[in-house]
Amino acid sequence: MISDQTKTNGFILSSVSLGFNTLACFISCIIFLIIIYHLCYNHVKHEDKITIVLCSHIYLTILMYSSILLSMNIRSMLGYLAIVLLSMLYMSFLNQAFYRLIRIVYSQNRRFQSVKLYAILPFLEIIILTCILLCVLIPLNGVTYLPNDHFCYPTFTNIPGVVSTGVVAYVCPFSCILFIYTRITRFIHQQGNIPTLIIKQRQSRDLLVIRRILIIVSLLLILAIPGMTLILMFIITGEENPLLARIALFPVSASQAGLSVALLFSIPQLKNIVLNFQKTSTVTPVNRVVQGALQMRTITGTQ
Repeated sequence: MISDQTKTNGFILSSVSLGFNTLACFISCIIFLIIIYHLCYNHVKHEDKITIVLCSHIYLTILMYSSILLSMNIRSMLGYLAIVLLSMLYMSFLNQAFYRLIRIVYSQNRRFQSVKLYAILPFLEIIILTCILLCVLIPLNGVTYLPNDHFCYPTFTNIPGVVSTGVVAYVCPFSCILFIYTRITRFIHQQGNIPTLIIKQRQSRDLLVIRRILIIVSLLLILAIPGMTLILMFIITGEENPLLARIALFPVSASQAGLSVALLFSIPQLKNIVLNFQKTSTVTPVNRVVQGALQMRTITGTQ
């Protein structure tokens, strides 16, 4: 039986190896592409060409071998990464709620309405979440290999690990989202006496979008009910369902497909982008045919 300290040391080694292999893949890929470009577009002496070709073989081998090692490191850490990315899903909704709070309630604050801020924010959050989640799960031995499922994932029967993960990944983001949208809704209702038609239309549109997003976030929270039910049954009976992980992950997997469609109809800006793309992709070939026909008429007319 592997001890907890050995598992912790193994995770640390995998993390460090992941960084080294990523760096090796990045450097070798860039140098290999530079070599290929140099051989194709520059004049190289015969003796130098042989040396460069041999170097390209070395870098290509480094790239392929580092990629395989990188895949092995990632596979050993997939359980941790899955939890981090799941929490990032809720954090993305939290970022969206924060932006709407600034745009509607604190519209005069321009510092928090920068595109650069919201482009960098997810990367900062994933670093913070990685540090928090991994620091909590490692001493609790929260992620282990599941022999019935043949992959690594947080052990649902590890109650301290499940509770800590649930608080960080589910409870905290959902509570912040609920608080922010409650604040926005109260602010809009307080501004309801403003007679301007444009403001009323904008407020009604914001309320509609907020309701739709809250429904989506609530559904994401409800999806954890099957897994929580089986965990409670384990606590009461002491018997673990062999399909616990698959039952808990099935609604989450189904939600990803539904979420990709639901967001399209919930956010007007996203819906307009997709619809306009379809229009341009269908109209453009027709325009080209019409322009070609007009050009042919012009050519035949001049002749």
